[in-house]
Amino acid sequence: MRISVTSMSAALLSTLVSALVTVSGTAQAAGDALVIGNSQYDTIQTLFGADRMDVAAEALRNKGLDVTELQDASSDEMRLGFADFLQELEETDSPVVILLAGAIVHGSSGAYLLPVGEGDAAEAAQVLTRAFPIDAALTILGQYPGRGFLVLGETPVDLDLGAYLQPGAGRLDLPSGVTAIRGAASDVVRFASKELTRQNAKILSAASDYGLEVAGYLPRDLVLLRDTEVVIAQPLPVVPKVDPDADVEAWQTAQRLDNAKGYQAYLDSFAEGAFASAAKQRLKAIETEPFYKQRRAEEALGLSRDARRKIQRDLTILDFNPRGIDGIFGPGSRKAIGRWQESIGDAPSTYLTAQEIERLSEAAGLRAEELEQEALKRQASQERADRALWAKVMEQGTEVSIRQYLTKYPDGLHAVEARRLLRAIEKQRGGAAASADQRAWNAAREADTVAALNAYLKERPGGAFASEAKARIAELKVLAKRKRDRQAALSEEQSLGLNSVARKLAESRLANLKMNPGPVDGKFDKRTRDAIRRYQRAHSLRVSGFLDEQTVVQLLAGTLLGR
Repeated sequence: MRISVTSMSAALLSTLVSALVTVSGTAQAAGDALVIGNSQYDTIQTLFGADRMDVAAEALRNKGLDVTELQDASSDEMRLGFADFLQELEETDSPVVILLAGAIVHGSSGAYLLPVGEGDAAEAAQVLTRAFPIDAALTILGQYPGRGFLVLGETPVDLDLGAYLQPGAGRLDLPSGVTAIRGAASDVVRFASKELTRQNAKILSAASDYGLEVAGYLPRDLVLLRDTEVVIAQPLPVVPKVDPDADVEAWQTAQRLDNAKGYQAYLDSFAEGAFASAAKQRLKAIETEPFYKQRRAEEALGLSRDARRKIQRDLTILDFNPRGIDGIFGPGSRKAIGRWQESIGDAPSTYLTAQEIERLSEAAGLRAEELEQEALKRQASQERADRALWAKVMEQGTEVSIRQYLTKYPDGLHAVEARRLLRAIEKQRGGAAASADQRAWNAAREADTVAALNAYLKERPGGAFASEAKARIAELKVLAKRKRDRQAALSEEQSLGLNSVARKLAESRLANLKMNPGPVDGKFDKRTRDAIRRYQRAHSLRVSGFLDEQTVVQLLAGTLLGR
């Protein structure tokens, strides 16, 4: 028989999936249980039954079931513990029970048990990458039809979940043959410790007595433990009763030390203590994680999402791409941190210390200043070239030279004057053109399409407006491409979620850099777009006229980066 009692867990879905593959493998254990108790979130105290999961686990042990417990485990500890549990599973007719109790949320992709030690954020991205996916548990139980049980004990969720998540497990898509029992965590604990483990206890009536909801596989005589399945546990040696106050004090001391010696000392003194399972898990994590100490140190810093965004911006400025500036340290951010640590001669733990964060910020600040100076030099060089070409235009005074200038500098220093001159040339040419030619040209310009302009050229290849028609065709093709690129760039800018304050900061920075963005009002008009293009060109960025992550990081380095 296998029992998984989980009141806190967090694991990367990819890691869980890889572990799930092993379920159908060659595990050897006759019976296993995984008990993960979650009672302490960062900003909410989950004291509604989830903290008493050890009672349910002990009741299962007393019936001869093998139970492995974890308590207040981090997401990485959860991943390790759950993977170990999965590797022990084998084909059997014995029941498989997964008991989850704690803060549970759900969205369109399924339900998730929130982890402990992950801050107070419950954004969709955070949940999807760090929380425990209940679908993973259901995938396991689906391999044991008629004997798979999911028991959910839900505690209040006092978090801002945003638009994509809601509290509770929501509607569960249960595999065939799986029974789901759910309710308040306090009721679930009482049910699991008393009725669930009672021999031949009928699940439906027992759950109803505790006010629990039952769904899925529901035969009338459904029981968890039959007489033939109960293994009487071997008598245990009598141990002295644990002093609760001394137990708590010893555990707090072990947590302060947070090393193998401290946790082992706790276990030596309180082998049957309330935190023994947690101490064993921490010991295992210390043994298996090469950078356990560094991970725990970073967790202790309690970095806010804004602080993580700033770290991601700093990494970006230093050319260590975190694959997004979202305040969530996923695989891309961890790899970027590791590469930066290697570059400064530190061990690539991928976890940051307070000293490293300060060093990173200082290095990013210096690099931002260097980039600004490089851009100013580049901009000055571009403006000299702009003025030099315009001087030649003025010297030649031809329509061809003006169009060549606009092709090279569509938003250059003299672009407005160049377009004014072209309009004057067109007006002058119109006055001298034959009336039929003028009418044909007016019709083509009114339509202002490549097809209409080509029709004019085909009809009047030597017409007075032939050169202008060819130039406009080339311009329309460029504009068509720009329109496609513009939509993609606009979507990228909108995805940044810049508020009016950030937009005004961007305009203010552009104005300070003499990019002529127009009024600082947070409204990105044509002048603002031209200014952004000039800035991007000067900084060797992708030129679109719209803000993207790279542009924001460099443009707002002196403001949003805290300098």
